[in-house]
Amino acid sequence: MFSATGFTTKTCVGLAFYVITITFSLCAAAKDLPDVIDSLRASIVGIGTVRPERGAKRPPVDFRGTGFVVGNGHQIITNYHVIPETIKTDKSVSLAVFVGRGKKAKVLPAKVLRTDPDHDLALLEIAGAPLPSVRLGADDFVREGSDIAFTGFPIGMVLGLYPVTHRGIISAITPIVIPAISSSNLTAKQLKRMRNPFEVYQLDATAYPGNSGSPVYMRDSGRVIGVINSVFVKGSKEAVLEKPSGISYAIPVKYVRKLLNGKR
Repeated sequence: MFSATGFTTKTCVGLAFYVITITFSLCAAAKDLPDVIDSLRASIVGIGTVRPERGAKRPPVDFRGTGFVVGNGHQIITNYHVIPETIKTDKSVSLAVFVGRGKKAKVLPAKVLRTDPDHDLALLEIAGAPLPSVRLGADDFVREGSDIAFTGFPIGMVLGLYPVTHRGIISAITPIVIPAISSSNLTAKQLKRMRNPFEVYQLDATAYPGNSGSPVYMRDSGRVIGVINSVFVKGSKEAVLEKPSGISYAIPVKYVRKLLNGKR
């Protein structure tokens, strides 16, 4: 039989070992942000158009926003408003995805597979070798106060294709439309969205025009929980503001998953 002292000593040693093991496991599961960024960088792409010109080594490009690779490595998610309306009618312009880094970025032809204008999402497809795809988070909303980051191209390709990361927290989960004082103050788009309301993430990090379509992800795991959207949501929530507030919004990832599955 063990003495009371011996039993207590062995028990304490066992508990200490258990605590150390659990702590090590939790630390191993949670990644540092630089490691998360490194794991995601190759999945972040630019979205735009190319206008081929005979004899031109570098045809004119028009940067429109950011996107990220999902699914089989040939699929790209971005905002619906990033896709130019003239892409179907103007045969001299081609939809393009920009991959790589710096001034050595490559241009890949792309086509639109599916769209979800109600949630301002578009699913594109590229050919060639598959690119690394991101991991999507669960459909459930992440708790307010959670640490997040997003990576994209806030100023486009002015200096080359260099992804930029911003970090912040989930400030709120909020309806997409704030009711106006009277119906006469509502626009046609606001009225349409009020008939089909949904909630979005409000972030305390500032997104810029080129960030449209950027993935919002958990800082400790890299799992994508939303898609940065500035034009679509701010046109609803901040229409009454004279100047932009600097608040950013993100469309929840569950709508990305529905689009991938052919639903809206």
